[in-house]
Amino acid sequence: MKKNTQFVGQSLAFLDAVEQAGRAAELNRPILVIGERGTGKELIAERLHRLSPRWDGPLIIMNCAALPETLIEAELFGHEQGAFTGAARSRAGRFEEADGGTLFLDELGTLSMAAQERLLRVIEYGEVTRIGASRPISVDVRIVAATNEDLPAAAEAGRFRPDLLDRLSFEVITLPPLRAREGDVAVLADHFGRRMAAELNWPQWPGFSPDCLAELEAHDWPGNVRELRNVVERAIYRWNDPDRPVAAVQFDPFASPWKPKSPTPAPAQAVPAARAMTAWEEITDLKAAVDAHEAAIVRSALARHRFNQRATAKGLGLTYDQLRHCMKKHGLREG
Repeated sequence: MKKNTQFVGQSLAFLDAVEQAGRAAELNRPILVIGERGTGKELIAERLHRLSPRWDGPLIIMNCAALPETLIEAELFGHEQGAFTGAARSRAGRFEEADGGTLFLDELGTLSMAAQERLLRVIEYGEVTRIGASRPISVDVRIVAATNEDLPAAAEAGRFRPDLLDRLSFEVITLPPLRAREGDVAVLADHFGRRMAAELNWPQWPGFSPDCLAELEAHDWPGNVRELRNVVERAIYRWNDPDRPVAAVQFDPFASPWKPKSPTPAPAQAVPAARAMTAWEEITDLKAAVDAHEAAIVRSALARHRFNQRATAKGLGLTYDQLRHCMKKHGLREG
């Protein structure tokens, strides 16, 4: 895999992460890359590969969240012909494809526990066994994994194998979100702006107006660099005067006065006061608790029907005489 990629940024938090990746690249150890969506985890994985002794080997990328659980193991480890329905021929898995190079496992936290167990065995023994095969195949693969999840918390909750986490976390590179990269919004916006202007054959790059740039820097960027790129490129594509600085941006492309409205949820029914009793509150007198609950329901229904007893009885599915008896039982007044 060869891409025309480059790192753009000048903040210390960002440069520290890039430098950490450069140091870790030289060692033949698993690396875990942590970061929010759009922070550049795949770029870091490529840097780890290109600066490693494996630079001339394959870099294989697999998004673990893009495949159904039933196919992940076959995709990772391969399968033999007839191993399962639809396996018309033998197929090498991603580990075999990455032999001598690097395997980048994105969205690692979505792996099933069964796939995690097999992944652990590959890391420990350097062997994979295709589904349906009886003999293992030796592979020489460096693993770089990425996730936006809190894997230690997932391990504590039983959703991720702690032993696999230990093996993968020789080095953990945590990428800062864009909102923490001081000064990088303007640098990145200018970088993406120049590229988009060139793509549109503008005679020159006029830049952004001061107000527009202030808007960009004030935004929280939940989608990080990927979101910033989309916002900048959309703004330039929509700007009709290449001779003037770009002065308008739209952060939400779905914003429109004609946007379809979501269905209005059904209004929640009023909860009687007696139902405020929590499930864990200790009840020592069941009959008294039931009577209190019944009285609260009737009291609430009376208020809702403006103390019209016939309407209240109908609303509760009672006869008029049954309601009168209930009111007398609980000492409820008529208004």
